[in-house]
Amino acid sequence: MKKKDKSTMSRRSFIGNVTTAAAGFTIVPSYVVSGLGHVPPSDKLNIAAIGVGGMGHSNLNQLKSQNIVALCDVDWNYAAGTFKEYNNAKKYKDWRKMYDEMGKDIDAVVIATADHTHAIIASHAITMGKHVYLQKPLTHSVYESRLLTKLTEKHKVATSMGNQGASGEGVNLVTEWLRNGEIGEVTKVESFTDRPIWPQGLNTPERGDWVPEGLDWDLFTGPAKMRPFNHIYHPWNWRGWWDYGTGALGDMACHILHPVFVGLDLKYPTHAQASSSLLLQDCAPVSESAKLTFPSRTPKKQWKGMKRNEKLPEVDVYWYDGGIKPMLPKGWPDGKNPNNSGGGAIFHGTKDTLICGTYGKEPWLLSGKTPKAPKFRRRIETSHEMDWVRACKESPENRVPTSSDFSEAGPFNEMVVMGVLAVRLQSLNKELDWDGENMQITNLTDNETIKTVIKDGFKIHNGHPTFKKDWTDPVSAKEFAAELIKHKYREPWSLPDMPK
Repeated sequence: MKKKDKSTMSRRSFIGNVTTAAAGFTIVPSYVVSGLGHVPPSDKLNIAAIGVGGMGHSNLNQLKSQNIVALCDVDWNYAAGTFKEYNNAKKYKDWRKMYDEMGKDIDAVVIATADHTHAIIASHAITMGKHVYLQKPLTHSVYESRLLTKLTEKHKVATSMGNQGASGEGVNLVTEWLRNGEIGEVTKVESFTDRPIWPQGLNTPERGDWVPEGLDWDLFTGPAKMRPFNHIYHPWNWRGWWDYGTGALGDMACHILHPVFVGLDLKYPTHAQASSSLLLQDCAPVSESAKLTFPSRTPKKQWKGMKRNEKLPEVDVYWYDGGIKPMLPKGWPDGKNPNNSGGGAIFHGTKDTLICGTYGKEPWLLSGKTPKAPKFRRRIETSHEMDWVRACKESPENRVPTSSDFSEAGPFNEMVVMGVLAVRLQSLNKELDWDGENMQITNLTDNETIKTVIKDGFKIHNGHPTFKKDWTDPVSAKEFAAELIKHKYREPWSLPDMPK
């Protein structure tokens, strides 16, 4: 293996340094401090970006009007094009070193790393008083989502998850139509995506590859379990591996289920269950289905003129991926593809059926009716990223939240990763009862165990197939579930404490 570059700092002191600084003064973004040579809030933010070889580069394309002062990526070859484009920005491999050295010069952070590092990078930025734009899925686990929600509330920074459809007209219309009772009571929603478009359902590599020049594999691994580098993990294909990603469900549900979560005023599910093609220990399955049940609820906000301000009924939300789609409802137009930009959602109401694509795109009613519901959602005329910039420049007291502020994106992402959790616990063959407030599955018993396939043993020898699979040893279902809900991080990586 290639010898990895080591940081000049252990970073163990990082948390202590941040805590000491926070105790000594209130961190105020540099652009609101007069007389220090910084431009006023009506002008430019000083932005650092972490994970800039892929989606992070796309985010930066929307932020070129601002000051891009620092770039960080564990793979300098993959990020080379972005580094060249923003050649005045200071460059780092380790985000902790960047925070240490440039914390006072950074107002806001864009994070587009692998899923498993989202929470740790974002949480420390928030405790430093930095505004955060974080790619979807918000986090890798339920606990991490709850932590970011509470930290954002405590530190009063501007935040946004990178589910850009949240700023689009489709989500607005779906929400307004539902709240105006255009399709009546909704007790069932079906959703799907055509993902994965990356490899899933793969056996774990049996050997490691040489670490490419420019990549720090230790930093990429971060808080996850260390395993040998293999080109099947990086770049990009990490999405299909449980240590780093959340599979097709985690990737696309943040786009497809957002209008469901917002439009039906959801919060925590009460029940979850799932199934899939062959479930492996390390790699997400080729295809999945999940069902989340949400209790009856009273909308959090009442809108004048809306017909659905009263209590909403219990609703089942179904998810399909890997080529599986819901059955088309009666009256579906012959030949019309329900897949719109990578997937879609079907809201089954007592009066009508509402259909939309990914991002809530191009909603329509099966009856052909054109709704005329009152418009109460804020329309965003800039990009998803620039609306976040707008929020960063507003005071906490007068700030209008972004369309995917962590106060909403946090609970929403808990819904998404609960679906992933149900997939990984499917061998229990039971519906899981979920206590959302306490982040706990309540119907697991002490004697229940779970085991997972390590390797698909399918082979053909002299024309004869064998199907032997290698399995893990049985482990406590309670312990396995607890790890999925709240990960144990690899030393020395750690999260800030959960605010009270």
